Amino acid sequence: MKAVLNWQGGMAFNGMTESGHMVLLDAGSESGGSNQGPRPPEVLLHAAAVCTGMDIVYVLNKMRLTIDEFHIEIEGTRATEHPKRFTDITITYHIKGSLPEDKVERAIKLSSDTYCTVVHSLNASIEYKYVLNEAPSKVVG
Repeated sequence: MKAVLNWQGGMAFNGMTESGHMVLLDAGSESGGSNQGPRPPEVLLHAAAVCTGMDIVYVLNKMRLTIDEFHIEIEGTRATEHPKRFTDITITYHIKGSLPEDKVERAIKLSSDTYCTVVHSLNASIEYKYVLNEAPSKVVG
């Protein structure tokens, strides 16, 4: 996989992904940017969430189960000292549908333990939770 990004002045960079999509990243004015796009750590959190989310959708579909609604909340805590890496991340999946709880847990576990490239590239403690049909959340793992 390869990416090329071009400096746009200030702190902004844009580039084309290998799959042909434009990406623009920037910093806020407090860091010399002009807020033209998301910050790299924001994109990293989004990538982790959607990577696991895609895995879960794929696995549940392979099980011939139907998801009615699905959204993901992700929250990361960063170290106070540079490089200010993410130290702790919590991902909460809100899923609705006629889905057996054990199958949802299996899908989350397969993503977290085996499939998600982004999560496995991070050096953070990650907690996985889910809310199935608005019941109280449960921790996987």
